[in-house]
Amino acid sequence: MTGARGDADPQAARASGADAGGSASSPVSPAPVVTLGETMALMTGARMGSLAHVDQMHVSIGGAESNVAVGLSRLGTPVRWIGRVGDDSLGRRVVRELRGEHVEVRGIVDPDAPTGLMLKELTGPGTARVLYYRSGSAGSRLSPDDLVPGAVEEAALLHLTGITPLLSDSAREACRTAVRRARAAGVPVSFDVNYRRALAPESVAAEVLSEFAESADILFGAVDELALVLGTEPNHAAVRESLKERADSAGVSHAPRLAAEVVAKLGEDGAAVFVTGEAAGAESLAHGAALREVQVDGHRISVVDTVGAGDSFVAGYLSGRLGGLGVEERLIRANACGAYMCTAPGDWEGAPTPRDLASFGAAGADPVQR
Repeated sequence: MTGARGDADPQAARASGADAGGSASSPVSPAPVVTLGETMALMTGARMGSLAHVDQMHVSIGGAESNVAVGLSRLGTPVRWIGRVGDDSLGRRVVRELRGEHVEVRGIVDPDAPTGLMLKELTGPGTARVLYYRSGSAGSRLSPDDLVPGAVEEAALLHLTGITPLLSDSAREACRTAVRRARAAGVPVSFDVNYRRALAPESVAAEVLSEFAESADILFGAVDELALVLGTEPNHAAVRESLKERADSAGVSHAPRLAAEVVAKLGEDGAAVFVTGEAAGAESLAHGAALREVQVDGHRISVVDTVGAGDSFVAGYLSGRLGGLGVEERLIRANACGAYMCTAPGDWEGAPTPRDLASFGAAGADPVQR
């Protein structure tokens, strides 16, 4: 998890990429980022405690891919979400909320399955337990037929997570189809491992998620998630060594494909980008391996809700990449986005704008904006 210091943060302005008016100063691609997956209705307890006793709930929506979509939209990046919802009130809420956030919705209304549901118990300050009711849901019935011609080919970037391929066979084929079409059209592919143990055991997930990780140009994951797809021990040193070995063997016919950028979320210590292949350029390691590591500090904050922080992190990184920022600046923005998200309740409601990032952690900032 990333967070925010209460003291002066010299990275704040660099994270925002914004001018005084709050608009992104870096150029933004007019083509949209395309993402696909399941967005569910989300019901959160109105206070801390077990849902066996909490008597009121807040209703919203949530889904990793749509969380990223909202984060990108708020940062000024055009974005399109593709998914299925049920022909019900919750499905209509999903579509309305995303469109209200200026996300282009390519939603398929499924008359034969309900919109999925997740419940969130607030177990303590900044902690929660999430329960999923998505078996047989409309979102799990996503299929290759839902990807109309041009839906992927006209994208600036395709973003997927490891959640969707584990929902069902048809959803996995939809993701495979999207990746094949993106690669054929020269569209970069971003993949966030985002492993959910409730969907599959590690033995099953490792094979499926490794396939998509090896198809990605940008790979995101916590250290244990990267270890899962790399087949190594779940620690920073082991992940780094595995990436170095793959970089050394790049171009060898039997070697697994290696993403140009591997973004490791390191918790409170911040995050790191392992830049591989041609992207490492002249800054490759002295030993000759095409691998270098860029790392920036995290933030310390008073945490309200950590759910959605990783998705906000991804949105910050991708928006910076598409806006022409260098690797370090992308990472600074990603960390700030993830930290900012933790300061507000909800899976996506706290996603920052460039103006928010510009004032985030600024020295002497008035806590009340007038």
